[in-house]
Amino acid sequence: MANRVKFKQSREERQRRIFSEEFKRKKVREIEQQLTTIAQVSRQYEVRENSVSKWMAKYGQNYMKGVRTIVESQSDTAKIAALKAQVAELQRIIGEKQVQLEFKDKIIELAEEVYGVDIKKKLELKPCCGAGNTEKS
Repeated sequence: MANRVKFKQSREERQRRIFSEEFKRKKVREIEQQLTTIAQVSRQYEVRENSVSKWMAKYGQNYMKGVRTIVESQSDTAKIAALKAQVAELQRIIGEKQVQLEFKDKIIELAEEVYGVDIKKKLELKPCCGAGNTEKS
């Protein structure tokens, strides 16, 4: 990138400057490759951001007027990938736990059949404190 001092000019001189098409295309490529931004090019070469946006519209490959491009930063991408991996791991663990529960239920069921004993405790509804019969048995 060029030195800003090299391009430091008075307002009248800036108004008469004409940048070559190759220069504009180069800056547009840099912006598209995210090496720089429109604002940085504007500040560095003392050109209005509107002018650089016009360069983008004219020479850019993906730049369309009225379309907002959302760029996802690497950190967001990494976070999403990590969260997806975490969800997959949790789903795997839930699946294992479900298999273990079904296995235990089946073992209890088989043991009840083989030994003729009710292993599963049937919940008896007992009256809560103060409700129901108060007679002593």
